[in-house]
Amino acid sequence: MKRVIFSFYIDIPKEELDIFDKDLPIIKNQKAKPINYVTKDELKKHFVRLLISKQAYAKKLGYDFKLFEYGPDWILFEQKLKREHPYLTTYNIVNFYKLHLLYELAKQYDEVLYLDFDVVPMQNIDFFEHWDLSKGIAVLNNNDRVLVTENINEASTTIRSPTAKFYNAQAMLFEKGLSTKNDVINTGIVGANAEHLNKLAYFKDFDKNLKLMTDLTKESDLHPPRLLKYFGWDNETLFAVKIKENNVPILWLDDKWHYFFSNQKHIPQRVILCHTINKDFDTVWRIMDA
Repeated sequence: MKRVIFSFYIDIPKEELDIFDKDLPIIKNQKAKPINYVTKDELKKHFVRLLISKQAYAKKLGYDFKLFEYGPDWILFEQKLKREHPYLTTYNIVNFYKLHLLYELAKQYDEVLYLDFDVVPMQNIDFFEHWDLSKGIAVLNNNDRVLVTENINEASTTIRSPTAKFYNAQAMLFEKGLSTKNDVINTGIVGANAEHLNKLAYFKDFDKNLKLMTDLTKESDLHPPRLLKYFGWDNETLFAVKIKENNVPILWLDDKWHYFFSNQKHIPQRVILCHTINKDFDTVWRIMDA
């Protein structure tokens, strides 16, 4: 069986970054260094080892590895979306691009594993042998991070939070006349084959879905106006909608295979794939080198 592991690295220019305060869903001036600036700087600083960690994982398991960077394919993709949907930020487009790449590679390989560039393989245990992708798409849900509506405010929620994505997807499903019993998806790690990606049909009616997302930033028949400012054009929101809309089988990753390294300053020994949300790569390397 032909398999590939891939990641991508687009160094977004600072002037194109959305500058989000950790507590607010809107762009604002800050005294502290913006979170997106920290992310940009840390990924660049640790670029070589982040790349080598994924290359080594794929090589050890005997699979191809591909890294996609700034190049003609990205430029054409970005230009097309900016031309057709000028309200999208570069950040939005980057995250749609990784799903575009997932589909492109599924044309060439039987099974594909995508890793965000800040994901670090901590052990050489075979993802494909553990997860039977003939049974569904392997992703993590962040349902446990969703706040009840009464607790949503500018001190607790941003437009990129699991909470925002959950209710945004819920509103989209409602407008489509579908059940609002949904999940909030994290696409930092995705395992899939062509069969289930075709069933997901992520880019089918893409323009129509983006229009619906735009409309929902202004008015929703399901949620009160105070929630709408947290809605946007997030790739994971649409992913969650497509799963329910097309009845796609899902394999839910556990925290061994998609571990959120954020504020805990600790990575359990069981972890295989560490998603370094806090960008504290120095701690990750220290644990790996111990």
